[in-house]
Amino acid sequence: MSPRALIINADDLGYDPAVTRGILRAMREGVVSSATFMVNTPYSEAAAREAKGLSIGLHLNLARGAPVWPGFPREFLENGAFSEARAPTLPPDAVEAEARAQLERLAQLLGRPATHVDVHKHLHLHPNVLAGLSRAARAAGLPVRSINEPMRRELQAQALPTNGHFVGDAGTEAYWTLERFEAAVGALPASGVIELMCHPGYTPEAVKSGYSAQREVELATFLHPRAREALSRAGLTPTGFGVLTSGR
Repeated sequence: MSPRALIINADDLGYDPAVTRGILRAMREGVVSSATFMVNTPYSEAAAREAKGLSIGLHLNLARGAPVWPGFPREFLENGAFSEARAPTLPPDAVEAEARAQLERLAQLLGRPATHVDVHKHLHLHPNVLAGLSRAARAAGLPVRSINEPMRRELQAQALPTNGHFVGDAGTEAYWTLERFEAAVGALPASGVIELMCHPGYTPEAVKSGYSAQREVELATFLHPRAREALSRAGLTPTGFGVLTSGR
């Protein structure tokens, strides 16, 4: 039986200043142990300055904002910005080049490489996006988030480190209430690397988002003393994605 490890990863660092503030508070004062960073927003540079010293991966963004790679094919953009609707038809070569460019920008902004890669809106559910991302991650030696078993098998077949289990969602209601978190921690698998995806933050102040006030519910959950108590009962100390590469 493989050892058990839990990563609590907050998506959307750099998405909005208020979201960033909430994520950083959840990491510094709460139980969130990792975050992923959107590097192509107007708020990315400030977020990078504020996140120094924390465990940060890339939140590969192919759904909003402008590409980082200058050669990104314009026919897949709308008014110079990414289109989530066009992601299913993106060529893997373009995804790979953009992922490499975003990883390079992250390293420039943070002064160190990403810890891992995941994808805004889970767009790597599309085979072409996963193919391009996988090539970029392999070149960089980075783990990739898997969100289901078919994706996990595909990444493992390419010898890419990935989490063995995944828990989390975002919808019309706040996903990580305190009660749901306590129940989930008590029911986690007995072995393997588990990623718990979350979206803590303050209500966005500059960006319109469908997941808005819900972020404050999640922030309160991960700051609450009962969250730490639940982890203690389960014998878990949240860690970062380095747990997937430390033995390589």
